[in-house]
Amino acid sequence: MATSLNTKRLPGWVTGFGPQIIAALILGLILGLVAKYTGSTAEEPTALGQALQIVGSSYVSLLRAAVVPLIFFAVVASIANLAKVTNAARLAWQTLLWFGITALISVLIGITLGLVFQPGANTGQDMPENYDGKTGSWLGFLTGLIPANFLGLGANTSIEDGAASTSLSFNVLQILVIAIAVGVAALKVGEAAKPFLDFSASFLAIIQKVLWWIIRIAPIGTIGLIGNAVAVYGWDTIGALGKFTLAVYVGLALVLFALYPVLVRLHGLGIKQYFSGVWPAVQLGFVSRSSIGTLPLTQRVTERNLGVPSGYASFAVPLGATTKMDGCAAIYPAVSAIFVAQFFHIDLGLTDYLLIALVSVLGSAATAGTTGAIVMLTLTLSTLGLPLAGVGLLMAVDPIIDMGRTAVNVAGQALVPTIVAKREGILDKDLYDAPRAGNPFADEHAATSQPEPQAQPVH
Repeated sequence: MATSLNTKRLPGWVTGFGPQIIAALILGLILGLVAKYTGSTAEEPTALGQALQIVGSSYVSLLRAAVVPLIFFAVVASIANLAKVTNAARLAWQTLLWFGITALISVLIGITLGLVFQPGANTGQDMPENYDGKTGSWLGFLTGLIPANFLGLGANTSIEDGAASTSLSFNVLQILVIAIAVGVAALKVGEAAKPFLDFSASFLAIIQKVLWWIIRIAPIGTIGLIGNAVAVYGWDTIGALGKFTLAVYVGLALVLFALYPVLVRLHGLGIKQYFSGVWPAVQLGFVSRSSIGTLPLTQRVTERNLGVPSGYASFAVPLGATTKMDGCAAIYPAVSAIFVAQFFHIDLGLTDYLLIALVSVLGSAATAGTTGAIVMLTLTLSTLGLPLAGVGLLMAVDPIIDMGRTAVNVAGQALVPTIVAKREGILDKDLYDAPRAGNPFADEHAATSQPEPQAQPVH
Protein backbone atom coordinates (compact mmCIF):
# COMPACT_ATOMS: atom_id res chain seq x y z
CA MET A 1 0.00 0.00 0.00
CA ALA A 2 2.82 2.37 0.90
CA THR A 3 4.53 1.64 -2.40
CA SER A 4 1.45 2.54 -4.42
CA LEU A 5 1.09 5.79 -2.51
CA ASN A 6 4.71 6.75 -3.12
CA THR A 7 4.54 6.09 -6.85
CA LYS A 8 1.15 7.72 -7.43
CA ARG A 9 1.45 10.97 -9.34
CA LEU A 10 -0.85 13.94 -9.57
CA PRO A 11 -2.49 14.45 -12.96
CA GLY A 12 -0.83 16.78 -15.47
CA TRP A 13 -3.60 19.36 -15.24
CA VAL A 14 -2.61 19.89 -11.59
CA THR A 15 1.19 19.88 -11.86
CA GLY A 16 1.62 21.47 -15.31
CA PHE A 17 2.86 25.05 -15.52
CA GLY A 18 0.15 26.07 -18.01
CA PRO A 19 -2.81 24.88 -15.91
CA GLN A 20 -1.29 26.53 -12.85
CA ILE A 21 -1.08 29.86 -14.71
CA ILE A 22 -4.68 29.55 -15.95
CA ALA A 23 -5.90 28.74 -12.43
CA ALA A 24 -3.95 31.73 -11.10
CA LEU A 25 -5.52 34.00 -13.75
CA ILE A 26 -9.02 32.92 -12.72
CA LEU A 27 -8.29 33.27 -9.00
CA GLY A 28 -6.64 36.66 -9.53
CA LEU A 29 -9.63 37.86 -11.55
CA ILE A 30 -12.04 36.79 -8.79
CA LEU A 31 -9.97 38.36 -6.01
CA GLY A 32 -9.53 41.55 -8.06
CA LEU A 33 -13.28 41.90 -8.57
CA VAL A 34 -13.89 41.26 -4.88
CA ALA A 35 -11.34 43.92 -3.95
CA LYS A 36 -12.78 46.45 -6.39
CA TYR A 37 -16.39 46.01 -5.36
CA THR A 38 -15.54 46.14 -1.66
CA GLY A 39 -14.15 49.66 -2.09
CA SER A 40 -10.48 49.15 -2.99
CA THR A 41 -8.93 51.96 -5.08
CA ALA A 42 -5.43 52.84 -6.20
CA GLU A 43 -5.27 55.71 -3.68
CA GLU A 44 -6.97 53.89 -0.78
CA PRO A 45 -6.65 50.12 -1.21
CA THR A 46 -8.40 47.72 1.11
CA ALA A 47 -6.45 44.98 2.87
CA LEU A 48 -7.15 42.62 -0.03
CA GLY A 49 -6.28 45.24 -2.63
CA GLN A 50 -3.02 46.06 -0.85
CA ALA A 51 -2.13 42.37 -0.57
CA LEU A 52 -2.67 41.87 -4.32
CA GLN A 53 -0.57 44.95 -5.07
CA ILE A 54 2.28 43.78 -2.84
CA VAL A 55 2.31 40.25 -4.26
CA GLY A 56 2.25 41.50 -7.86
CA SER A 57 4.83 44.26 -7.46
CA SER A 58 7.13 41.99 -5.44
CA TYR A 59 7.13 39.40 -8.20
CA VAL A 60 7.95 42.02 -10.84
CA SER A 61 10.74 43.34 -8.60
CA LEU A 62 12.23 39.85 -8.42
CA LEU A 63 12.25 39.63 -12.21
CA ARG A 64 13.78 43.08 -12.59
CA ALA A 65 16.53 42.31 -10.08
CA ALA A 66 17.96 39.72 -12.46
CA VAL A 67 17.59 41.77 -15.65
CA VAL A 68 20.94 43.59 -15.70
CA PRO A 69 23.30 40.62 -15.11
CA LEU A 70 21.09 38.44 -17.33
CA ILE A 71 21.30 40.81 -20.32
CA PHE A 72 25.02 41.50 -19.98
CA PHE A 73 26.21 37.93 -19.58
CA ALA A 74 23.61 36.48 -21.96
CA VAL A 75 24.78 38.77 -24.77
CA VAL A 76 28.49 38.22 -24.04
CA ALA A 77 27.98 34.46 -23.95
CA SER A 78 25.79 34.53 -27.06
CA ILE A 79 28.44 36.34 -29.08
CA ALA A 80 31.03 33.80 -27.95
CA ASN A 81 28.67 30.94 -28.87
CA LEU A 82 27.87 32.46 -32.25
CA ALA A 83 31.55 32.32 -33.13
CA LYS A 84 31.35 28.53 -32.82
CA VAL A 85 28.48 28.29 -35.31
CA THR A 86 29.09 27.81 -39.02
CA ASN A 87 28.10 30.82 -41.17
CA ALA A 88 27.72 33.04 -38.10
CA ALA A 89 27.59 36.28 -40.13
CA ARG A 90 24.91 34.86 -42.43
CA LEU A 91 22.83 33.72 -39.45
CA ALA A 92 23.07 37.16 -37.85
CA TRP A 93 22.04 38.88 -41.08
CA GLN A 94 19.13 36.49 -41.65
CA THR A 95 17.95 37.06 -38.07
CA LEU A 96 17.91 40.84 -38.44
CA LEU A 97 16.24 40.57 -41.86
CA TRP A 98 13.37 38.47 -40.49
CA PHE A 99 13.05 40.77 -37.50
CA GLY A 100 12.40 43.55 -40.02
CA ILE A 101 10.07 41.52 -42.26
CA THR A 102 7.77 40.46 -39.43
CA ALA A 103 7.81 43.98 -37.96
CA LEU A 104 6.80 45.47 -41.33
CA ILE A 105 3.90 43.06 -41.81
CA SER A 106 2.78 43.63 -38.21
CA VAL A 107 2.75 47.41 -38.53
CA LEU A 108 0.75 47.17 -41.77
CA ILE A 109 -1.81 45.09 -39.88
CA GLY A 110 -1.89 47.75 -37.16
CA ILE A 111 -2.41 50.58 -39.65
CA THR A 112 -5.21 48.68 -41.39
CA LEU A 113 -7.01 48.02 -38.12
CA GLY A 114 -6.64 51.65 -37.08
CA LEU A 115 -8.35 52.76 -40.28
CA VAL A 116 -11.08 50.11 -39.98
CA PHE A 117 -11.89 50.49 -36.27
CA GLN A 118 -11.52 54.31 -36.10
CA PRO A 119 -10.64 53.98 -32.39
CA GLY A 120 -10.17 57.70 -31.75
CA ALA A 121 -13.44 58.87 -33.27
CA ASN A 122 -16.07 60.06 -30.77
CA THR A 123 -14.12 58.79 -27.78
CA GLY A 124 -15.27 61.56 -25.46
CA GLN A 125 -12.29 61.26 -23.12
CA ASP A 126 -10.90 64.16 -21.12
CA MET A 127 -7.21 64.81 -21.45
CA PRO A 128 -5.27 64.57 -18.15
CA GLU A 129 -4.50 68.11 -16.96
CA ASN A 130 -1.15 67.39 -15.31
CA TYR A 131 0.18 64.69 -17.60
CA ASP A 132 3.96 64.95 -17.93
CA GLY A 133 4.82 62.42 -20.62
CA LYS A 134 8.23 61.19 -21.62
CA THR A 135 9.15 62.16 -25.15
CA GLY A 136 11.16 60.22 -27.65
CA SER A 137 13.11 61.41 -30.67
CA TRP A 138 15.59 59.97 -33.12
CA LEU A 139 18.31 62.22 -31.71
CA GLY A 140 17.48 61.13 -28.18
CA PHE A 141 17.49 57.49 -29.26
CA LEU A 142 20.89 57.79 -30.95
CA THR A 143 22.50 59.71 -28.08
CA GLY A 144 20.97 57.22 -25.66
CA LEU A 145 23.06 54.49 -27.27
CA ILE A 146 26.21 56.06 -25.82
CA PRO A 147 26.78 54.59 -22.33
CA ALA A 148 26.98 57.16 -19.55
CA ASN A 149 29.10 54.71 -17.56
CA PHE A 150 30.22 51.08 -17.73
CA LEU A 151 27.04 49.82 -16.06
CA GLY A 152 24.58 51.93 -18.02
CA LEU A 153 23.52 53.24 -14.63
CA GLY A 154 21.47 56.38 -14.05
CA ALA A 155 20.42 58.12 -10.84
CA ASN A 156 17.50 60.42 -10.16
CA THR A 157 17.26 62.47 -6.96
CA SER A 158 14.01 64.07 -5.83
CA ILE A 159 13.23 66.21 -2.81
CA GLU A 160 9.88 65.79 -1.07
CA ASP A 161 8.95 67.35 2.28
CA GLY A 162 12.55 68.40 2.78
CA ALA A 163 13.89 64.87 2.40
CA ALA A 164 15.99 63.80 -0.57
CA SER A 165 15.62 60.35 -2.09
CA THR A 166 17.68 58.85 -4.88
CA SER A 167 16.53 56.08 -7.17
CA LEU A 168 18.81 54.11 -9.47
CA SER A 169 17.86 52.86 -12.93
CA PHE A 170 19.58 50.91 -15.68
CA ASN A 171 19.36 51.77 -19.36
CA VAL A 172 18.86 48.39 -20.98
CA LEU A 173 19.86 49.67 -24.41
CA GLN A 174 23.18 50.97 -23.08
CA ILE A 175 23.82 47.67 -21.31
CA LEU A 176 23.18 45.92 -24.63
CA VAL A 177 25.75 48.16 -26.38
CA ILE A 178 28.30 47.56 -23.61
CA ALA A 179 27.75 43.80 -23.70
CA ILE A 180 28.13 43.65 -27.49
CA ALA A 181 31.37 45.67 -27.33
CA VAL A 182 32.78 43.48 -24.54
CA GLY A 183 31.75 40.27 -26.31
CA VAL A 184 33.32 41.27 -29.63
CA ALA A 185 36.47 42.49 -27.87
CA ALA A 186 36.77 39.19 -25.99
CA LEU A 187 36.65 37.29 -29.28
CA LYS A 188 39.30 39.57 -30.80
CA VAL A 189 41.60 39.09 -27.80
CA GLY A 190 41.51 35.34 -28.29
CA GLU A 191 43.04 32.87 -25.87
CA ALA A 192 43.73 35.50 -23.20
CA ALA A 193 39.97 36.13 -22.89
CA LYS A 194 39.07 32.45 -22.40
CA PRO A 195 38.93 32.69 -18.57
CA PHE A 196 36.56 35.67 -18.87
CA LEU A 197 34.31 33.87 -21.36
CA ASP A 198 34.27 30.78 -19.14
CA PHE A 199 33.33 32.97 -16.18
CA SER A 200 30.56 34.64 -18.23
CA ALA A 201 29.11 31.26 -19.19
CA SER A 202 29.29 30.07 -15.57
CA PHE A 203 27.70 33.25 -14.18
CA LEU A 204 24.96 33.08 -16.79
CA ALA A 205 24.12 29.52 -15.73
CA ILE A 206 23.87 30.68 -12.12
CA ILE A 207 21.62 33.67 -12.84
CA GLN A 208 19.40 31.50 -15.03
CA LYS A 209 19.02 29.01 -12.18
CA VAL A 210 17.89 31.84 -9.93
CA LEU A 211 15.45 32.94 -12.61
CA TRP A 212 14.06 29.39 -12.85
CA TRP A 213 13.17 29.64 -9.19
CA ILE A 214 11.48 33.01 -9.79
CA ILE A 215 9.62 31.70 -12.84
CA ARG A 216 8.39 28.65 -10.94
CA ILE A 217 6.49 30.93 -8.54
CA ALA A 218 4.90 32.78 -11.47
CA PRO A 219 1.41 31.46 -10.58
CA ILE A 220 1.63 33.27 -7.23
CA GLY A 221 2.81 36.46 -8.93
CA THR A 222 0.03 36.07 -11.50
CA ILE A 223 -2.64 36.18 -8.80
CA GLY A 224 -1.27 39.49 -7.55
CA LEU A 225 -0.65 41.05 -10.97
CA ILE A 226 -4.04 40.22 -12.47
CA GLY A 227 -5.91 40.85 -9.24
CA ASN A 228 -4.33 44.28 -8.79
CA ALA A 229 -4.99 45.24 -12.43
CA VAL A 230 -8.68 44.38 -12.08
CA ALA A 231 -8.98 46.05 -8.67
CA VAL A 232 -7.34 49.30 -9.84
CA TYR A 233 -8.58 49.59 -13.43
CA GLY A 234 -11.70 47.43 -13.45
CA TRP A 235 -13.98 47.10 -16.45
CA ASP A 236 -14.99 50.78 -16.52
CA THR A 237 -11.59 51.97 -17.70
CA ILE A 238 -11.40 49.29 -20.35
CA GLY A 239 -14.90 50.16 -21.52
CA ALA A 240 -14.09 53.88 -21.79
CA LEU A 241 -11.39 53.09 -24.32
CA GLY A 242 -12.94 49.82 -25.41
CA LYS A 243 -12.68 50.36 -29.15
CA PHE A 244 -8.98 51.18 -28.90
CA THR A 245 -8.31 48.19 -26.63
CA LEU A 246 -10.28 45.92 -28.96
CA ALA A 247 -8.41 47.17 -32.04
CA VAL A 248 -5.02 46.51 -30.41
CA TYR A 249 -5.99 43.03 -29.25
CA VAL A 250 -7.44 42.13 -32.64
CA GLY A 251 -4.12 43.18 -34.18
CA LEU A 252 -2.15 41.16 -31.65
CA ALA A 253 -4.37 38.14 -32.30
CA LEU A 254 -3.89 38.46 -36.06
CA VAL A 255 -0.12 38.53 -35.66
CA LEU A 256 -0.02 35.64 -33.20
CA PHE A 257 -2.69 33.40 -34.71
CA ALA A 258 -2.56 34.33 -38.40
CA LEU A 259 0.80 35.86 -39.43
CA TYR A 260 3.01 33.57 -37.36
CA PRO A 261 1.19 30.34 -38.38
CA VAL A 262 1.42 31.36 -42.06
CA LEU A 263 5.18 31.88 -41.74
CA VAL A 264 5.52 28.58 -39.92
CA ARG A 265 3.57 26.73 -42.61
CA LEU A 266 5.44 28.45 -45.46
CA HIS A 267 8.65 27.02 -44.03
CA GLY A 268 7.26 23.50 -43.95
CA LEU A 269 6.77 23.31 -40.19
CA GLY A 270 3.77 22.19 -38.14
CA ILE A 271 1.64 24.98 -36.68
CA LYS A 272 0.42 22.91 -33.75
CA GLN A 273 3.98 21.96 -32.85
CA TYR A 274 5.07 25.60 -32.91
CA PHE A 275 2.32 26.72 -30.54
CA SER A 276 2.67 23.76 -28.20
CA GLY A 277 6.40 24.38 -28.08
CA VAL A 278 6.35 28.11 -27.45
CA TRP A 279 3.22 28.30 -25.28
CA PRO A 280 4.90 28.08 -21.82
CA ALA A 281 6.92 31.22 -22.64
CA VAL A 282 3.89 33.01 -24.14
CA GLN A 283 1.93 32.39 -20.94
CA LEU A 284 4.70 33.74 -18.74
CA GLY A 285 5.16 36.77 -20.99
CA PHE A 286 1.43 37.52 -20.75
CA VAL A 287 1.33 37.59 -16.96
CA SER A 288 4.80 39.04 -16.27
CA ARG A 289 4.64 41.74 -18.99
CA SER A 290 8.42 41.37 -19.36
CA SER A 291 10.23 39.97 -22.39
CA ILE A 292 13.51 40.16 -20.50
CA GLY A 293 12.08 38.37 -17.48
CA THR A 294 10.75 35.64 -19.78
CA LEU A 295 14.06 35.37 -21.69
CA PRO A 296 15.43 32.21 -19.99
CA LEU A 297 12.19 30.31 -20.61
CA THR A 298 11.91 31.65 -24.19
CA GLN A 299 15.44 30.50 -24.97
CA ARG A 300 14.88 27.10 -23.38
CA VAL A 301 11.67 26.30 -25.27
CA THR A 302 13.28 27.57 -28.48
CA GLU A 303 16.08 25.04 -28.04
CA ARG A 304 14.28 22.11 -26.42
CA ASN A 305 10.85 22.30 -28.04
CA LEU A 306 11.47 23.99 -31.39
CA GLY A 307 14.82 22.36 -32.16
CA VAL A 308 16.95 25.48 -32.70
CA PRO A 309 20.68 24.78 -32.06
CA SER A 310 21.85 26.13 -28.72
CA GLY A 311 24.76 28.10 -30.21
CA TYR A 312 22.45 30.06 -32.50
CA ALA A 313 19.52 30.33 -30.07
CA SER A 314 21.77 31.80 -27.37
CA PHE A 315 22.51 34.64 -29.80
CA ALA A 316 19.15 35.20 -31.48
CA VAL A 317 16.79 34.95 -28.49
CA PRO A 318 18.60 37.45 -26.20
CA LEU A 319 18.90 39.82 -29.16
CA GLY A 320 15.19 39.40 -29.87
CA ALA A 321 14.25 39.98 -26.23
CA THR A 322 15.65 43.51 -26.51
CA THR A 323 14.87 44.43 -30.13
CA LYS A 324 12.16 42.09 -31.50
CA MET A 325 8.85 43.65 -30.43
CA ASP A 326 5.99 43.07 -32.89
CA GLY A 327 3.51 43.87 -30.13
CA CYS A 328 5.15 46.90 -28.51
CA ALA A 329 6.89 48.36 -31.56
CA ALA A 330 4.52 47.56 -34.45
CA ILE A 331 0.86 46.88 -33.65
CA TYR A 332 0.60 49.19 -30.63
CA PRO A 333 2.26 52.38 -31.96
CA ALA A 334 0.43 52.05 -35.31
CA VAL A 335 -3.04 51.81 -33.77
CA SER A 336 -2.14 54.37 -31.09
CA ALA A 337 -0.84 56.98 -33.56
CA ILE A 338 -4.04 56.70 -35.61
CA PHE A 339 -6.08 56.92 -32.39
CA VAL A 340 -4.32 60.15 -31.32
CA ALA A 341 -4.70 61.69 -34.79
CA GLN A 342 -8.42 60.90 -34.87
CA PHE A 343 -8.91 62.14 -31.31
CA PHE A 344 -7.42 65.53 -32.17
CA HIS A 345 -9.10 65.55 -35.63
CA ILE A 346 -5.77 65.50 -37.49
CA ASP A 347 -5.80 64.02 -40.97
CA LEU A 348 -2.96 61.64 -41.84
CA GLY A 349 -1.68 61.25 -45.38
CA LEU A 350 0.16 58.49 -47.18
CA THR A 351 3.51 59.94 -46.09
CA ASP A 352 2.44 59.75 -42.46
CA TYR A 353 1.52 56.08 -42.75
CA LEU A 354 4.87 55.37 -44.42
CA LEU A 355 6.59 57.12 -41.52
CA ILE A 356 4.69 54.95 -39.03
CA ALA A 357 5.95 51.85 -40.85
CA LEU A 358 9.52 53.19 -41.05
CA VAL A 359 9.66 54.07 -37.35
CA SER A 360 8.28 50.66 -36.38
CA VAL A 361 10.78 48.69 -38.46
CA LEU A 362 13.87 50.77 -37.65
CA GLY A 363 13.04 51.97 -34.15
CA SER A 364 12.22 48.69 -32.43
CA ALA A 365 15.43 48.84 -30.43
CA ALA A 366 14.11 51.99 -28.74
CA THR A 367 11.71 49.78 -26.78
CA ALA A 368 14.71 48.37 -24.95
CA GLY A 369 15.52 51.78 -23.49
CA THR A 370 13.57 52.83 -20.44
CA THR A 371 9.79 52.71 -20.72
CA GLY A 372 9.19 50.16 -23.44
CA ALA A 373 6.17 50.72 -25.64
CA ILE A 374 5.61 54.22 -24.28
CA VAL A 375 8.98 55.36 -25.62
CA MET A 376 8.17 53.74 -28.95
CA LEU A 377 4.80 55.49 -29.03
CA THR A 378 6.24 58.92 -28.21
CA LEU A 379 8.95 58.36 -30.82
CA THR A 380 6.25 57.63 -33.40
CA LEU A 381 4.09 60.61 -32.40
CA SER A 382 7.03 63.03 -32.39
CA THR A 383 8.14 61.79 -35.82
CA LEU A 384 4.63 62.45 -37.18
CA GLY A 385 4.30 65.76 -35.33
CA LEU A 386 1.24 64.56 -33.40
CA PRO A 387 0.43 65.91 -29.90
CA LEU A 388 2.42 63.99 -27.31
CA ALA A 389 -0.29 64.77 -24.77
CA GLY A 390 -2.29 62.06 -26.50
CA VAL A 391 -0.09 59.48 -24.79
CA GLY A 392 -1.83 60.30 -21.52
CA LEU A 393 -5.15 59.21 -22.95
CA LEU A 394 -3.86 55.68 -23.41
CA MET A 395 -2.03 55.23 -20.11
CA ALA A 396 -5.13 54.06 -18.24
CA VAL A 397 -5.45 50.86 -20.27
CA ASP A 398 -1.72 50.35 -20.86
CA PRO A 399 -1.28 47.60 -18.21
CA ILE A 400 -4.16 45.62 -19.74
CA ILE A 401 -2.78 46.00 -23.27
CA ASP A 402 0.80 45.34 -22.19
CA MET A 403 -0.02 41.74 -21.31
CA GLY A 404 -1.07 40.94 -24.87
CA ARG A 405 1.81 42.96 -26.35
CA THR A 406 4.42 41.03 -24.38
CA ALA A 407 2.88 37.66 -25.24
CA VAL A 408 3.18 38.46 -28.95
CA ASN A 409 6.72 39.77 -28.47
CA VAL A 410 7.80 36.51 -26.85
CA ALA A 411 6.16 34.36 -29.53
CA GLY A 412 8.00 36.32 -32.24
CA GLN A 413 11.31 36.08 -30.41
CA ALA A 414 11.07 32.29 -30.64
CA LEU A 415 9.62 32.25 -34.16
CA VAL A 416 12.40 34.07 -36.02
CA PRO A 417 15.26 31.81 -34.81
CA THR A 418 13.11 28.80 -35.74
CA ILE A 419 12.48 30.12 -39.26
CA VAL A 420 16.11 31.07 -39.83
CA ALA A 421 17.35 27.72 -38.50
CA LYS A 422 14.97 25.93 -40.88
CA ARG A 423 16.07 28.04 -43.85
CA GLU A 424 19.73 27.39 -43.08
CA GLY A 425 19.24 23.65 -42.62
CA ILE A 426 20.32 23.55 -38.97
CA LEU A 427 16.91 23.00 -37.33
CA ASP A 428 16.50 19.70 -35.48
CA LYS A 429 13.28 18.66 -37.23
CA ASP A 430 12.91 15.49 -35.17
CA LEU A 431 13.01 17.51 -31.97
CA TYR A 432 10.54 20.03 -33.41
CA ASP A 433 8.09 17.26 -34.31
CA ALA A 434 8.58 15.29 -31.09
CA PRO A 435 5.72 14.92 -28.57
CA ARG A 436 5.71 17.70 -25.99
CA ALA A 437 6.53 15.60 -22.95
CA GLY A 438 9.56 17.54 -21.74
CA ASN A 439 9.74 19.88 -18.78
CA PRO A 440 11.31 23.26 -19.66
CA PHE A 441 12.26 23.73 -16.02
CA ALA A 442 14.38 20.58 -15.89
CA ASP A 443 18.14 20.94 -15.49
CA GLU A 444 20.29 20.94 -18.60
CA HIS A 445 22.08 17.70 -17.73
CA ALA A 446 18.76 15.97 -17.15
CA ALA A 447 17.47 17.13 -20.52
CA THR A 448 20.54 15.91 -22.40
CA SER A 449 20.85 12.58 -20.62
CA GLN A 450 17.14 11.73 -20.87
CA PRO A 451 15.90 12.12 -24.45
CA GLU A 452 12.42 11.02 -23.46
CA PRO A 453 11.75 12.50 -19.99
CA GLN A 454 8.73 11.28 -18.09
CA ALA A 455 7.77 14.66 -16.65
CA GLN A 456 4.22 15.82 -16.98
CA PRO A 457 3.32 17.99 -20.01
CA VAL A 458 3.52 21.74 -19.56
CA HIS A 459 0.94 22.72 -22.13
